Amino acid sequence: MNRLATAWAIFQGLLLEALPFLLIGVLIAGLARWVSPGGRWLQRLPQHPLLGPLVGAGLGFALPACECGNVPVARRLLADGAPLGTALGFLFAAPVLNPIVLASTWAAFPHQPWLLAARPLAALALALALTTVLRQLPEGELLEPALLEERRLGQPLAVVGLLERRSGLVGAEPTAARATPAPPRPSWRSVLDHSSREFLDLASLLVLGCAIAAVVQTLLPRGWLLAVGSTPTLSVLSLMLLAVVVSVCSSVDAFLALGFAAQITPGALLAFLVLGPVVDLKLLGLFGVVLRPRAIALTAAAASVVVLLLGQWVNLALL
Repeated sequence: MNRLATAWAIFQGLLLEALPFLLIGVLIAGLARWVSPGGRWLQRLPQHPLLGPLVGAGLGFALPACECGNVPVARRLLADGAPLGTALGFLFAAPVLNPIVLASTWAAFPHQPWLLAARPLAALALALALTTVLRQLPEGELLEPALLEERRLGQPLAVVGLLERRSGLVGAEPTAARATPAPPRPSWRSVLDHSSREFLDLASLLVLGCAIAAVVQTLLPRGWLLAVGSTPTLSVLSLMLLAVVVSVCSSVDAFLALGFAAQITPGALLAFLVLGPVVDLKLLGLFGVVLRPRAIALTAAAASVVVLLLGQWVNLALL
């Protein structure tokens, strides 16, 4: 019964922490759908493999939402035709590169200036690496089927032919001169209805992810993870695992890390603060509305390798 009560308390804490940011993300996505139907301005964002992710990461400075809230915004960017690199750069970097997270990191570690610079730089490097890896996959193998169809329907016929739109129409690919007309602005009632359904769908996935995280946290003792905190490599690996398991929101994870920062190596501390906003148990279901399972697995594997290397490098430099 004690474990059940603990799991319930952890579940409530994770869910109540994430739901407001999820709501903020859905509202931002709905507002973007109303202000710019079809997202024509998004299609003018840079396609460059380096500049695109940097621009997407920069959008995170204007959106005060954690990783849960960024998922619906990134989905709307992709659905409206934003360049793939820009949308992925936003998805992976914005959970750290936003004002709330940067302010919380400064408040928790005001006397460690290296961390105040290292966390956003490491998050940016991780986003660039993940975007580069995922761009090697064709869109058909990368994006979730419903999102892929919505994305293709919003693109000009010069880019995506009728055969690729999966709309039941058969025809040859038209010339570059033809393009779909700008869609009319949807009514507020339509936007609210769409946003409500999206919020309920994402909230159900969030509930499942929080439940899994709560059960794993209850069954997995944290003591042995922190017991190896003084060894350079094992400390990084253990704190990476802890970040995945605790699934705490990026807006408050710095305060959680403050409680054990003195017991672990600098690289392990950075790994905890960088990996958690990109890969944790509660995010697995949410990523399912954007990426295919293979792409999610590839994201988790690539993120783990990059964060391990970053943590090792920091330990070599500071220890």
